[in-house]
Amino acid sequence: MGTKSKTPDANDQRSERMGAILTEPVTGRVAWKGKELAQDDSWLYRLSPRAVGELETAAYAVERRGLPLFRIRREDFPLPGFGEELKKISEELESGRGFVQVKGLPIERYTLQQAKLIYWGIGTHLGEAVSQNARGDLLGDVKDEGLDIRAARVRGYQTRAVSPFHVDETDVVGLLCWRPSKSGGASLIASSTALYNELLRRYPWYVGVLYNRFSYDWRGEQPKGGSPIYRWPVFEYFDGKLSCRYSRRMIEFAQQTTGTMLTGLEREAFDTMDSLIEELKLNISFEPGDMQFLNNYVILHSRTAFEDYPEPDRKRHLLRLWLTVPDGRRFSPETLRERDVRLGVPVAEPAMG
Repeated sequence: MGTKSKTPDANDQRSERMGAILTEPVTGRVAWKGKELAQDDSWLYRLSPRAVGELETAAYAVERRGLPLFRIRREDFPLPGFGEELKKISEELESGRGFVQVKGLPIERYTLQQAKLIYWGIGTHLGEAVSQNARGDLLGDVKDEGLDIRAARVRGYQTRAVSPFHVDETDVVGLLCWRPSKSGGASLIASSTALYNELLRRYPWYVGVLYNRFSYDWRGEQPKGGSPIYRWPVFEYFDGKLSCRYSRRMIEFAQQTTGTMLTGLEREAFDTMDSLIEELKLNISFEPGDMQFLNNYVILHSRTAFEDYPEPDRKRHLLRLWLTVPDGRRFSPETLRERDVRLGVPVAEPAMG
């Protein structure tokens, strides 16, 4: 392993040589632990009545104009006061804890379409929506479709099974709770930076292994004519920032696709990571109107299994945004040649508006 002359701060912007392995713990608020945050609610952002008023005014204005959802841009959704708060939320995502939980949206006042307008409008102030699947969906519906996660092209958000800790394929993932489940379905998050620090402190012999490039399965959504897998490291230290891309389920699906199994050492490293994540995680309840935004490069997220209501109009339903943000994180050229995850999923079919 190489060495560093000082402990890097989470906001360090210095350029590092390609392929460097970070051997010092990362300091700053990004390296949080769930047990510490569970002691208070300082990580919650609560919407003020003024912010709610601005959101409703903007949403009703675009509704009256008849603007199609996906054509709404930031300038169509003015938020004179709350817009400044959203800038602070953006800073928190990139340079703070890496996640924000927003409460206080009176979701019961709105139709589903109005809730989508409000959530989309917020998204325009944080970044640009990218496709979440080969259909080109820009505002996704996270709900159980009765599908089996083991089937090709099926993703966890289409089922009610446990969703292991993972990251999504863009800079920021956002969720809005329209309806919760009957039981279960809790949101779990963990700092991948705190995870890295614990690996350095307690299991340093696994760190170098996790800088290797692992095969991830495209789940049938690769570019036309492209390989069914792509290769990314679990950790990469580049341009002065530590990024994590850990989706064990997609790595294990890739084993089935390629026929190449993980080594014993790699499985040990993943098992150790999973154990540490359980120590570091924060459990967050999702109530109607709650919003969550996560920086995929510093936050891992998961969801417990859930029981749904039998009635279709009561079933668990979240709205999801994948956002690429201005001045987003950089990765090594070798990594980007495999896949630019900031761009979402390649579109094979036109988006449905």
